[in-house]
Amino acid sequence: MRKAFISPTKYVQGENELLNLGYFISTFGKSALLIAHKDDVARVQKQLDETQKTFDVDIMVSTFNGECTREEIKRLQEEANVKHSDCIVGLGGGKAIDTAKCVAEGDALIIVPTIAATDAPTSHSAVMYFADGTFDDYAYFKQSPSVVLVDTTIIAKAPKRFLAAGIGDALSTYFEARANSYSYANINAGLPCGVREGKTAGAKPTIAAQTLAEKCYDVILEDGAQAMIACENGVVTPALENVIEANILLSGLGFESAGLAAIHAVHDGLTALEPTHHYYHGEKVAFSVIVQLVLEGAEAAEIDEVMAFSSTIGLPICLEDIGVKTISWQEAMDVAEKACIPEESIHSMPFDISVEAVASAIIAADKIGRAFKESL
Repeated sequence: MRKAFISPTKYVQGENELLNLGYFISTFGKSALLIAHKDDVARVQKQLDETQKTFDVDIMVSTFNGECTREEIKRLQEEANVKHSDCIVGLGGGKAIDTAKCVAEGDALIIVPTIAATDAPTSHSAVMYFADGTFDDYAYFKQSPSVVLVDTTIIAKAPKRFLAAGIGDALSTYFEARANSYSYANINAGLPCGVREGKTAGAKPTIAAQTLAEKCYDVILEDGAQAMIACENGVVTPALENVIEANILLSGLGFESAGLAAIHAVHDGLTALEPTHHYYHGEKVAFSVIVQLVLEGAEAAEIDEVMAFSSTIGLPICLEDIGVKTISWQEAMDVAEKACIPEESIHSMPFDISVEAVASAIIAADKIGRAFKESL
């Protein structure tokens, strides 16, 4: 049996770690092209100046326009070639990070998340969008980032909504891993394949990946509320450190090495509804967790546990929470059709999937979430 486990070469987390960025750049050469939004650069300019001086490296800033599109990737690749940078640094949130991955294409890549809003930093995959914010496609690279450098001091000072969104993304990891274990599905390991296997070879999740996914769920349930309080006050506590690790490392390794399922496919489908474009990835994922649980006929106690936790930290539990006040059957079908395209992860569920069943689960999950909110 073939198994696979995917991870970055190095993961470093701690207070004021951004000051060591120059050291990691120096392991590749003397210069780096920094891909980041101008506001994120401004937040950490002092640390960037200090680390350049300390380690005698040159960090060349290239402003990221805010969307991971094919056009933006091409523009930044051309800039990296012109400037002869020795490595790429992706700094900021999920879209800047994914753009940096696409520019680097798996080589000499350092990821520096300034928020813990997604589990994107550790993965060898990226999500591309069209300019209007709708989902385009996934991209996969030959390896995960060389270095993931997490400065908890910076993340603690970011708005708490980002941390909550990261918890929402991490909330999905266990449930999608569990679905893959039930279906005995292959993960998208990006391994060499045989002629009959197409682009990606089959590989099963490891015990390590399943364990990390389970631990991710345990940590966010235990420490999530305390971590939110710490973030609200801009301080680093053990609970916040634990949740940052769960959001970025445990969830990142868990989703990529244990597999995605219906939750992330429904998230992608939800981008068909324009009001959702104003909400973060993890916020839409949090509602999609409930959709998957409804779709698979999970026990009411488990659904209630998820909704109670999500409500406690301000995560969405119904469509209204992600901007959709009402949804028609046709709109639910549009979301479901996008979620059920042949390439989507929903087909890793341990039963046959139909567009109608997914649309029904979306509507039912919305009603269940609304009823729960009214009961509070």
